[in-house]
Amino acid sequence: MYKIFGAKGSIDDTNNFIDKITVFSKKKNILIQVFDADLIFGKNHIITSINHALRAIERKKNTTNSVAMEILLYASGERQLKLAIPKMGIKYNTNKIAFIVLNNINSDINISNNLIDELLGFLSLTRCDDVLNGNEKTLKKFGIGKNEIKTITKNNYEKLVIEKIALVDIIK
Repeated sequence: MYKIFGAKGSIDDTNNFIDKITVFSKKKNILIQVFDADLIFGKNHIITSINHALRAIERKKNTTNSVAMEILLYASGERQLKLAIPKMGIKYNTNKIAFIVLNNINSDINISNNLIDELLGFLSLTRCDDVLNGNEKTLKKFGIGKNEIKTITKNNYEKLVIEKIALVDIIK
């Protein structure tokens, strides 16, 4: 089970923010992955990344030893963490954050709205799912060029991101 949601707030200290996420996730026995939401193109972007990551782990074709980091690789469309983290990871002054909260293996914790509210309160963030909505600017930040963008209609922009995610399996 997982939940995907967005939030707004100020991150002045990236290391402290990541440490707080680690503390919260261990306390609640859940996995949490965060992204710079400026590079997320909708919930399907994240859902596709989760599915690819879990399939890679199931088939023992994963690149990392962490479900959360494997999801980050796919979400970024990169095959190396040294490229994925700077691209999609939380940076100083990130103010739009995309979250995935997942159950740990062998855990049946209910990922409720109360749990999400508790997490956001702990991190001093405000829920805002609108940060997950992408546009042409998102595509460019993601590394999709003008020529690729011109080949399809706006209604299909998400497909360009999904294609980049699928290509990670090929370039691995």
